[in-house]
Amino acid sequence: MKFGVVLFPSKKLQDVANSYRKRYDPHYSLIAPHLTLKEVFEASDSQIDEIAANLRKVAEDTKPFTLNITKVSSLSPVNNVIYLKVEQTDGLTSLYNRLHEGQLAQKTDYSFIPHITIGQGLSDDEHLDVYSQLKLVDVVHEEIVDRFHLMYQLENETWTVFETFRFGKE
Repeated sequence: MKFGVVLFPSKKLQDVANSYRKRYDPHYSLIAPHLTLKEVFEASDSQIDEIAANLRKVAEDTKPFTLNITKVSSLSPVNNVIYLKVEQTDGLTSLYNRLHEGQLAQKTDYSFIPHITIGQGLSDDEHLDVYSQLKLVDVVHEEIVDRFHLMYQLENETWTVFETFRFGKE
């Protein structure tokens, strides 16, 4: 089964992201706006129990931190992805690193660029046109994050929450 680990922003920020995703992201209906902390990985039922235990430990040792959105940006020319840029704070970087060490180690295709995708799968011309408009939009936003989510993919390719992990000891 396919799994991943994400942060979901507040409903307010999800509404902002979805106002663009409806038009520019073919994955709009598959998963809510999110920040990917751990790329897709395969795990069996027995493996996921151990992974979830490790994620619980990471969450217990993590303090809530501020998520700062600073602007609209793009991954071009590597990918025609348009996103809300998330500031790479110590809290976010520490969480990401802890989710990729020890038994949670995982090879990644790209370096960590924290973001919330609002457009992807665009042709070069579409990307240039949409990005030139959206980069002028003022999207400064700040909120406190206190949890992350282990997600799994259903047969219809939608993603749903397997388990939620709150920061700090409960």
